[in-house]
Amino acid sequence: MTSVKEFRVEQPATPDELGRGRFVFTDAYSIFDWGRMPDTIPEKGRSLCTMGAHNFSLLEAEGIPTHYRGIVVDGSVVDLADTDEPPREMAIDLAQVPDLPIQNGGYDYGTFHADAGDNYLIPLEIVFRNTVPMGSSLRSRRDPQDVGLDAAEWPDGSVRLPEPVVEFSTKFEEQDRYLTSDEADAIAGRATLDELAALAREVNRVVTERAQEVGLTHEDGKIECLYHDGEVRVADVVGTFDENRFSYRGHEISKEVLRQYHKRTQPEWVAAVSAAKQEIEGTDRTDWRALCGPDPEPLGADVVATASDLYTAGANAYVGRELFDASELSAAVEAASELA
Repeated sequence: MTSVKEFRVEQPATPDELGRGRFVFTDAYSIFDWGRMPDTIPEKGRSLCTMGAHNFSLLEAEGIPTHYRGIVVDGSVVDLADTDEPPREMAIDLAQVPDLPIQNGGYDYGTFHADAGDNYLIPLEIVFRNTVPMGSSLRSRRDPQDVGLDAAEWPDGSVRLPEPVVEFSTKFEEQDRYLTSDEADAIAGRATLDELAALAREVNRVVTERAQEVGLTHEDGKIECLYHDGEVRVADVVGTFDENRFSYRGHEISKEVLRQYHKRTQPEWVAAVSAAKQEIEGTDRTDWRALCGPDPEPLGADVVATASDLYTAGANAYVGRELFDASELSAAVEAASELA
């Protein structure tokens, strides 16, 4: 189980063969790496499954290899186009996920890859950015000229990049961290960074083009990949309001709305999370949540309803079908903009 998806194995992967399984998308949400928050957002899981399935279909139409097999309806694997009900389950191929041990204060990727062989989930997240908002960590890690901007200092406000930027971060460590090329190359194992970056750019292109078709702006996102028998495939799920940031007429339409709401209404908890992560940085500890003190407070019923409407209205717009009983996207976005 992840923080928001349940994971079901039907046929385990072996060192040589892909297995088969399913994602079950729950209505839970997670922000700031906390894990499951106190509330659920009705229909959130179905909206993410719907968007993910639609994007996988778009990727496969472009010849981009993925682990997607279809959605699950009444126990059968079918195409999203063949149902009028928003799905909750997605059928996928499975790669091995070896344990990532901690040794001498660090993560032992050598042991991970010794156990992985030629069939494994690559322990990286490949991040792509089309825009750089205020507060983005990229501003502290890269100079404007490094990403193609003709500026000595980072401009105020959100900046549209001339070309997408691709970066690599950890996948299975307790806290995500951005990596140098050498670090990412060692962690990737048999997969090459050039392959992974090229795949990320193609996924970004497909999602960006689809977003533009329906009046959305695709700002950034990430992919995960598996390696099997010399081939890299897109894994996990892509192009949803949890994995990616989208906006509509300048307003956020993604999990970022809930992040910003908590920053405004529960600043003590957000500050405690940041302080706890900093406290264990450079140590062998991984239990930063125990250092936070306060737990996040539940959301009000009106906030939950607004968030649910945003997810479902956005999914309807993105796939171009009225699969959910939701507001028009403009109305849902206007209501959500009042939360930030």
